[in-house]
Amino acid sequence: MDDQSSGPAAPIGDGGSCRLRFDIGYDGTAFAGWARQIGQRTVVETVETALTTVLRAPVRLTVAGRTDAGVHAEGQVAHTDIPRAALDTRSIGGDPARLVGRLAKMLPDDVRVKQIIEVSEDFDARFSALRRHYRYRLTDAAWGAEPTVARITAAWSRPLDLDALNAASATLVGLNDFAAFCRRRDGATTIRDLQRFAWHRADDGVLIGEVTADAFCWSMVRSLVGAVGAVGDGRRSVEWCRGLLDERARSSAVTVAEARGLSLVAVDYPDAADLAARNIVTRDVRSGDASTGGCCGG
Repeated sequence: MDDQSSGPAAPIGDGGSCRLRFDIGYDGTAFAGWARQIGQRTVVETVETALTTVLRAPVRLTVAGRTDAGVHAEGQVAHTDIPRAALDTRSIGGDPARLVGRLAKMLPDDVRVKQIIEVSEDFDARFSALRRHYRYRLTDAAWGAEPTVARITAAWSRPLDLDALNAASATLVGLNDFAAFCRRRDGATTIRDLQRFAWHRADDGVLIGEVTADAFCWSMVRSLVGAVGAVGDGRRSVEWCRGLLDERARSSAVTVAEARGLSLVAVDYPDAADLAARNIVTRDVRSGDASTGGCCGG
């Protein structure tokens, strides 16, 4: 994605501004994704509108990774720069943490700002990130997902073998070109460092996939799930899955799994002293990459 923000941020470094970090969670079911879209209900517009109302100053958020329609988040991270005077009101008293309670009264139940802290101007929700962690919930029960968790659990129509899922997933881990799993974006690299991709069955029988990478290109995680799922249900071989890494274009043989099973659970950042250096590295590596840190919901 070429722009993880919703507009220009306020200037920093003039002594009258401060940078805030927001930790956000949301149920993506009724949202058209994170990014602002004309005529659509989106996470960023909902949060920015509430913040602008409370702070009485325009707010534009830069996000760690834009998620698509139906994709959820427990650990989304965003930042913005605002005039310090916006915090120096009687209700906030200069303490950004007090904004959490104010926002809880204004935001709908399907999105929450869970923590707000002041950070240095070197912190960038997008470019400072070391890695992003996603979780995918998948049931292969013949009757589908348990109704109480159906909004966050995808259904698979065939029985899945856990060992086969993990064998296929293991072949994809590492620094690879994931073109077969990504929707093409002009000027975007599809090389990613997939650091973890593993599955286990929870006590209720739901399959939980843990996926970690430095960044994800558009539709990547759901495509990864679709590919290894085809191995897990016996329709494809582990060798076929591994062979997808040799392709240099989106593979029509890979099914994109349902959005509802996917959630962004955490984003890792370096220590404060290392933020500036990380920003430089990320901008250099992803220079011209329109999908950096972007949506993997697809």
